[in-house]
Amino acid sequence: MFFFENGGLEFIWLWVLWFWPLPFFLRLLPAGERSVQALRVPFFHRITVLPQSGFSEGKNIKSLVLAGLVWSLIIFAALRPQWVGDPVELPVSGRSVMLAVDLSGSMKETDLELQGEAVTRLAVVKSVLRPFIERRKGDRLGLILFGDQAYLQTPLTFDRQTLGQMLEESELGLAGQRTAIGNAIGLAVKRMKELPDNEKVLVLLTDGQNTAGEVSPEDAGRLAKETGLRIHTVGVGADEAWVRSFFGKQKINPSADLDEAMLQSLASQTGGSYFRARSTEELEKIYAIIDKIEPVEREKEVYRPRQALFVWPLSFAFLILLIWVVVLMLRN
Repeated sequence: MFFFENGGLEFIWLWVLWFWPLPFFLRLLPAGERSVQALRVPFFHRITVLPQSGFSEGKNIKSLVLAGLVWSLIIFAALRPQWVGDPVELPVSGRSVMLAVDLSGSMKETDLELQGEAVTRLAVVKSVLRPFIERRKGDRLGLILFGDQAYLQTPLTFDRQTLGQMLEESELGLAGQRTAIGNAIGLAVKRMKELPDNEKVLVLLTDGQNTAGEVSPEDAGRLAKETGLRIHTVGVGADEAWVRSFFGKQKINPSADLDEAMLQSLASQTGGSYFRARSTEELEKIYAIIDKIEPVEREKEVYRPRQALFVWPLSFAFLILLIWVVVLMLRN
């Protein structure tokens, strides 16, 4: 194989090269005595005259060169050349990670900063989740959005680009104003219950407490434990913020509604971890820690795309022969 900057040239049947000098050796063989013509053909004289009538010695050399070129192209095609591209990594089934993101009304709070600007909690979550999703190569990822109810926005898939796009298109209030944490966990359990225990993970992010839904977080947590679903919970939102009031600036706790005890219990009983993100930097560190807790364990599978090239030399040889025959016919 001959490698270049963006791939390589490979020949499958190299043994065909032994046939390349065959015409040369045949030409070196001594010519036999001319035998008497056994069959009389009325137009035989015309056939024998056709290739000779338009050729001098110089033209005969040209015809030999053309014949050699055609033969070389045929041999090159018979070598079965193919272009081998750069290695491409195949998607390999690793963990199945479901992301559950809170879209309730409280996620519009602007108590976090992104590049020095106050932005909504959801905007920070999107900015942190994007690189996390890209790092999970080999994992199947899914997305659940929850508010008044929980919705499966993206089923488990290897397509990280589509999942990232669906997350980016999610809007505040899309799923309602309240928070159905139990329903989100129940939906994840339903979608992942058939998967092996050590390969399924739910990462649930919220800024509040369970205020909606038919399933309580406690019941959902028990179901998750029974099915082997490990839950990592993330509580997001600043502990303090300054607001203007009639009495001037006052310090408040914008995360007063965050039910940390419930989130800690969910993580503990399912073998997961609870994390508290009070800033963008803390949230980034949390997802980096989750990367380490849930490493992408897999053996790389790669393949090199191959494209057959024999048709090009074969077509070129046929074209030369066609032009050669047409020229001979026109000359005679």
